[in-house]
Amino acid sequence: MAHKLYNQTGGITRFIIRRDRIRIPIWLISLASITFLVAFAFKDLYATNLDRQAIAETMRNPAMTAMVGKGYGLDHYTIGAMMAHQMLLFTAIIVGLMSILLVARHTRADEEEGLIELIRSLPVGRLSNLSATILVLVGTNVLLALLIGFGLYALRIESMDLNGSLLYGAALGATGIFFTGITVVFAQLAENSRGTIGLSFVVLGVSYLIRAIGDVSNETMSWFSPLGWILSSEVYVNNYWLPIFLTVGVSIVLFILAYYLNAIRDLGAGFLPSKPGKSHASVLLQSSLGLNIRLQRTGIISWAIGMFILGASYGSVLGDLESFLKNVEMMEEILTSVEGYSLTEQFISMLMSILAMISTIPALMAILKLKGEEGKNRTEHLLSRAVSRSRLLTSYVIVSFGIGFLTLSMAAIGLWSAGAAVMDDGISFSTIYGAAIAYLPAMWTMIGLAVLFLGLAPRFSGLAWIYLLYSFIVVYLGRLLQFPDWMSNLSPYGLIPQLPVEDMDFMIVSILTFIAIVMSSLGFIFYNKRDIDG
Repeated sequence: MAHKLYNQTGGITRFIIRRDRIRIPIWLISLASITFLVAFAFKDLYATNLDRQAIAETMRNPAMTAMVGKGYGLDHYTIGAMMAHQMLLFTAIIVGLMSILLVARHTRADEEEGLIELIRSLPVGRLSNLSATILVLVGTNVLLALLIGFGLYALRIESMDLNGSLLYGAALGATGIFFTGITVVFAQLAENSRGTIGLSFVVLGVSYLIRAIGDVSNETMSWFSPLGWILSSEVYVNNYWLPIFLTVGVSIVLFILAYYLNAIRDLGAGFLPSKPGKSHASVLLQSSLGLNIRLQRTGIISWAIGMFILGASYGSVLGDLESFLKNVEMMEEILTSVEGYSLTEQFISMLMSILAMISTIPALMAILKLKGEEGKNRTEHLLSRAVSRSRLLTSYVIVSFGIGFLTLSMAAIGLWSAGAAVMDDGISFSTIYGAAIAYLPAMWTMIGLAVLFLGLAPRFSGLAWIYLLYSFIVVYLGRLLQFPDWMSNLSPYGLIPQLPVEDMDFMIVSILTFIAIVMSSLGFIFYNKRDIDG
């Protein structure tokens, strides 16, 4: 009887692999390429022990610990220890995002669109689709672990031995498997894919924050975060495998829970059902803008709170930076290249670009939601009423601009409020907020690009995400790896002046704003002319 629950699991597994025959290789190649590129760059940039120990001193301060994780092997900072310290957490977060998005696509999203119901009308087991999704994602993460593990060892870099390289890959694979388990559980609890992805993102974000707070102030607290588990493996230093086994073990428990919940719930239902709506629509719902705000209300609120907490988490360590600078002479020599500005102000200028790019994520999600609604044939109903295409697209653009401004503002407010509480002589609110708002033209450029894709070629709108990822790599890692300036100048975020260290460049922000307006205008023109089904 039990085998009938898993009937045709193999066939569905092959079907999922075929559907993702482009997505999965792109994820794997991108993650592996970035990892190998950084390893090579570290080898060239920090060739001597003196160079590596100099950078190790800069990584000892609480702000960097909160950002990249607790440093192991800082007294003997080899290329391997540097790689694990500065790249493992960042890459693990990307792997977690990959698993969340792929799982949600093949579980709750397919269920929403009726695909699972169609498959279940055939002689297919009740748990077959869930099993196939888990098999594909576990296989993908195992393949990623082996690819990166053996790939790093094949680079033949001193201090990056086979055991440490395999552990590095296993840490990434275990992270992906864990968030596969988290997402398949939320796919049973939530009623839609938006809720599944949102709840999974919350777990990922909270895991990062708990780890950051624990690494800075309370080591025990880091053990309540799965990201803290993988960092405690001390890759390329002591090479502990137990945290990896712990992560995989918890993942298996999550898989079992997901199987149980899937077996007892009705198809299309969730254990966290939405509350019944009102009998009569409010005034807000009688416009396309109001409807759009209502549909994205939960996401807007969640992102605003999340960005405030993220900003506050970084602001909470600002009080320790100056005292750290006074105690370490090498830090003073290395990080005072900009005369007249404190280490804290230099850190804020770097941090704002990162917070701005993270704030762009909900803005892009808001504007690209129109593509998802169109794919589900929901926009046809609106356009059949007295709603023009321009009016519909305008509502999404307004929400996108609004959530981008809100999340960036909340991040700045959180950073300032926490910093003011821990610093004796805090940085003024206008300084921090100005440094954040300066990045709005870069965000508008990204939104304009997304609008252009929606109007001209909606099927290629995913390229906006690739461009944002490129921006993150060249702006965030570019400083670390000393990329040439032209690479960061290809990103709008690399062109924005880093306030308060640099002076405001009104010419640059004006040009970016103009580019955003032009791309948005072209997007509106093409959207009004193309077939609504894309």
